[in-house]
Amino acid sequence: MKRFKQIFIAFFILFSFLFIINNEPSIIAQQTATEASTGFDNQSNGLTDAATHKKNLEGFAEVEGIKDGIGPVFNSFSCGECHSNPVIGGSSQITELRAGHFDGQKFIEHPGGSLIQSRAIDASIVEKVLEGNEVRALRLSLSILGDGFIEAIDDAVLLDIAKQQPNLSGGKINGQALWVPIEEAPGVMRIGRFGWKSQQASLLSFSGDAYTNEMGITTPLFPIENTSNGKSVGKFDNLTDPDEEDNDDIDGFTEFMRATKPPSRDQQLANTSSALAGETVFNNMGCAICHVSTFKTLPAGFKINGSTFTITPALGDKIIHPYSDFLLHDIGTGDGIVQNGGQETRNKIRTVPLWGLRTRNRFMHDGLSLTVNESILRHSGTATSVIDKYRTLSKKQKQQVLTFLNSL
Repeated sequence: MKRFKQIFIAFFILFSFLFIINNEPSIIAQQTATEASTGFDNQSNGLTDAATHKKNLEGFAEVEGIKDGIGPVFNSFSCGECHSNPVIGGSSQITELRAGHFDGQKFIEHPGGSLIQSRAIDASIVEKVLEGNEVRALRLSLSILGDGFIEAIDDAVLLDIAKQQPNLSGGKINGQALWVPIEEAPGVMRIGRFGWKSQQASLLSFSGDAYTNEMGITTPLFPIENTSNGKSVGKFDNLTDPDEEDNDDIDGFTEFMRATKPPSRDQQLANTSSALAGETVFNNMGCAICHVSTFKTLPAGFKINGSTFTITPALGDKIIHPYSDFLLHDIGTGDGIVQNGGQETRNKIRTVPLWGLRTRNRFMHDGLSLTVNESILRHSGTATSVIDKYRTLSKKQKQQVLTFLNSL
């Protein structure tokens, strides 16, 4: 009888637990996922302590010189020069230049690579766009705020969004999830999510690539110096490559980016009836098919990037609202450049995250749209059916959509 009572109690406890799980999903969800803290305050999201974050921020913003390995060809003297509005890590008005040639079937990189560096430490090696390279593109500097959370999004989530988009759009929208290499884990691939072409999936890979290509400082992870229009600049380089003996600098940049908070919303504007109505119109038009509002990051303890990074409690099980799918789309504004993708990516651009939109005054990949309304109207290609709906909105509805977007 005693044995029977023990079994009965055990089954009762198990049944009660299963009943709670099945009937109180909101309680379980609250225990496992919380909203990520946001703000333009230069404070850590909890990944690092305040002192470490301050040190990493200063390193990110530090101006480098020739003695530090800058150049010989480069674009900027610091990471912060291109990422600083309204705080270090935000976007800016600075653009980079890319070029190449399209032979009717495929894109061919400009000699020395599609990136044309705009500065040099000697007048004789300043890069120019050479004749025969009619494909030219400007790329606006992107915000890196909140990128640690984006890095912590599961590949499977992005793949599922790409799979569902044709169903949601009647077959008119089909984003491309791009598999790209993880430089710190040779042979490992992951879904790209950073850069205008989703050309990077790891923030360490992103940091090392930018250090070499934007500042001309080589590291063990990216040890090869850039050329000037395909010609060696070795005689102008006073340091033996790699310029850095270790990856400490890019490790610091990476830790800084992972510790940044996502952009906050203008809550006063967001809670107005106009903004709330505008979000409904935005969703009903189909904008949210690509500008996906909400993601949940992978759980703490999960290993990503070929097990080179373990997601921490500060980044894991967090709810974020980037308003992007991080996929590539042809919306009629493609720049003709191929990077980590195949030739089919030539005229595709990553869906830009809309969080922090209100802090920008130049829009689209080239920065040539100067109002939000202008940038919306530039959409075509696979976005044509959505933009056609926007054109038919009443003046009041359009203003509601703009109010919503200006609250982001």
